[in-house]
Amino acid sequence: MSVMNWQKAIPVAVVVCVFFAGCNRSRDEQRESSYSVPDVVTEDIQDGIEKHIEEQTRLGEGYFKIPFEGKELRLKLVRVHTEYLANLGPGRHFACVDLANIDGDVYDVDFFLAGDPGAMTVTETTVHKTNGQPLYVWKQERDKTWHRFPVENAPPDLLGVIKGSDKFEFLYRATLPEITDTAHMWLPMPGSDSFQTVEVQSIQAPGQREILQEHEYGNSVLLLKLGPQDSGKTVAMRFAIQRLEKGVYEARTPAPRQYLKPERLVPDDERFRNIAEKIVEGKKGDLVRARVLYDHVIDRMRYMKYGSGWGKGDAVYACDARTGNCSDFHSYFIALCRAVGIPARFAIGAAIPSERNTGAIDGYHCWAEFYTDGRWWPVDISEGDKCSSLSTYYFGHNPANRIELSRGRDLVLEPGPASGPINFLAYPVLEINGKPTNVKVEFSFTRHTSDEL
Repeated sequence: MSVMNWQKAIPVAVVVCVFFAGCNRSRDEQRESSYSVPDVVTEDIQDGIEKHIEEQTRLGEGYFKIPFEGKELRLKLVRVHTEYLANLGPGRHFACVDLANIDGDVYDVDFFLAGDPGAMTVTETTVHKTNGQPLYVWKQERDKTWHRFPVENAPPDLLGVIKGSDKFEFLYRATLPEITDTAHMWLPMPGSDSFQTVEVQSIQAPGQREILQEHEYGNSVLLLKLGPQDSGKTVAMRFAIQRLEKGVYEARTPAPRQYLKPERLVPDDERFRNIAEKIVEGKKGDLVRARVLYDHVIDRMRYMKYGSGWGKGDAVYACDARTGNCSDFHSYFIALCRAVGIPARFAIGAAIPSERNTGAIDGYHCWAEFYTDGRWWPVDISEGDKCSSLSTYYFGHNPANRIELSRGRDLVLEPGPASGPINFLAYPVLEINGKPTNVKVEFSFTRHTSDEL
């Protein structure tokens, strides 16, 4: 079937992996909203695409091969984006997959499939992103179909940016694993500030609850005390969010020296000082120096969630590997800024898709701010890296379509985890009998459109 035929067939239910939610982690999603597909359907689609990749890899002598820009990619499966598997209608399906080339580059590939469970065939394969940078975006038309749109001509709202203001409902869900002993879980409670107004609509959670205050950065944290009887239960927190586009703003304190201090994964390391001093040599003023450091991170690093070590916000890893996700990009930038005396700090939350008004959010997203001349400058380097046309915008702006869940690193709470201060807090921190344990997390949203306001 032709590309255009598929485009005309894609209904509003499709939640494709082209939406710029920043960072992600694959997980099975049980949606509450109207676009969701039953688990059995998404599992069938995942099975279909994995069988296709497995068979083509066997035929390709150990590699999944795709022709791309005059060369042949030799790819290995990294992951299937289970959160974006979609049933387009009877016998028609969509899947999005990350595959790594032999040179280490990661390609985000869109697949369209046809057929029933157990007998699906791939009808179209298209490379969508290279190391997080999109080659095209999707645009929804009035008839509720989706069409490819060249990224070079895409307006900001198709590239993940809503200016001015945004208003949405944010749903934070966490599903508990088997709990065999006493357990504690710490979850972020987003707060209000000059750019974000938060109303807690509901909290449904098992166990005993306590709201803790983290004093260094002013975070509120929900502590749950759990037991074996809570195994498999769900924590669901629903928030009403009003958010303003964030630009450069006045600092409340005249000299925020605390943001020059090192952190566990953003250390005071001689290598950062050597790199940063060389980059800013001859540059006058912290604003100019911060900009060349921002550009250096974009030039040096590739957005890749592949292998081990990424996603911890480890500045040393980011410096050495030159790859990572948003936490790694911004940790490296913060380390460089601090190395030349520019205060810088970290925040984390989620980027809300701008191209649709409801659905899943593909994991957490983080950003940074640096201080100069009495003002804080927000930066989002990983998003600036993905879309070069927006690199200037993201130096000094955060779009309205995001939520901040917490700020700062090495968060100290009382009572806190046995493992010590929390690296950063977006996903829950769960300890069972004092040992860290993974939790399945789902973010979703519903935007309040202008017609509803």
